[in-house]
Amino acid sequence: QVQLVESGGGLVPPGGSLTLSCLASGFTFEWYKMGWVRQAPGKGFEWVATINDRGDRTRYADSVKGRFTVSRDNSKNTMYLQMNDLKPEDTAQYNCTRSPAGWGTFDFEGQGTQVTVSS
Repeated sequence: QVQLVESGGGLVPPGGSLTLSCLASGFTFEWYKMGWVRQAPGKGFEWVATINDRGDRTRYADSVKGRFTVSRDNSKNTMYLQMNDLKPEDTAQYNCTRSPAGWGTFDFEGQGTQVTVSS
């Protein structure tokens, strides 16, 4: 079955950096666009970024553009999210997603990893 396992979250001060990882299994990873969404307490999912199957096209939400970078290594079935210049409003649970259709849509998400930006 499809499994998406995130790691790399934690507590970081404003202006800091973190790199999240998503290890995928149960499907042919290199066939799918993959992405990240996040959910802050009391709010719905917010789309963050998507990367295409080959890893040569990406799209970002305006709120993270220029600060976050999504990448993937198909040989390791792993996707990454490099987050720089983190702000308190980036505090959320970050979930890895599989996107079989449109760039902002997904059919599976992982359990998530918590990112907290605070001094």
